[in-house]
Amino acid sequence: MARSKSSARWLDEHVNDPFVKQAQVDGYRSRASYKLLGLNEKDKLIRPGMLVVDLGAAPGGWSQVAAKLVGDRGRVIASDILPMAPLAGVEFIQGDFTEQEVFDQIMQVINGAAVDLVISDMAPNISGVAAADQAASMYLVELALDMACQVLKPKGNFVAKVFHGEGYEEYIRSLREQFDSVVVRKPDASRSRSREVFVVCKGFRAA
Repeated sequence: MARSKSSARWLDEHVNDPFVKQAQVDGYRSRASYKLLGLNEKDKLIRPGMLVVDLGAAPGGWSQVAAKLVGDRGRVIASDILPMAPLAGVEFIQGDFTEQEVFDQIMQVINGAAVDLVISDMAPNISGVAAADQAASMYLVELALDMACQVLKPKGNFVAKVFHGEGYEEYIRSLREQFDSVVVRKPDASRSRSREVFVVCKGFRAA
């Protein structure tokens, strides 16, 4: 079957993407690694010894970056519905973190430790129906925030991918109620045509 023009264009863009090529050179699992690296360069999010929780982690690009930056004294706890090949320095829980059983597993692994940073590069499966896709993406990022609010230590930080569209402004307002500082970033590795941006939230106001 012949590929559609859009899929052929995506494949061509992917093959020629400099971040895809660089990921192969650097040994990262995905080009998304450079989004977190770019954010970290600007906002100094990850330091040695930190405890980081990575939601929607597969295939592991963000977890790879986080594990390298927290070092041997730090921990990265990752979760995704999809399977993820093992990574050194990363504890992985497979399942939907919005389900109680999986949430309890994550909490068991955290074991009461103070979480410094929650990161989320989650996106829903795209249906092609813009309104439905936007609603699904906002639902995911709201759940990620809810999880962050349950596990972050006071003054902890939260980073998440958000898509411009219905619900975006309300979400930003809710972040500003929970954190001392909220900035919106568009890393160099984020494709210009994509509606995705990344919220960098610092200083969690724990209840």
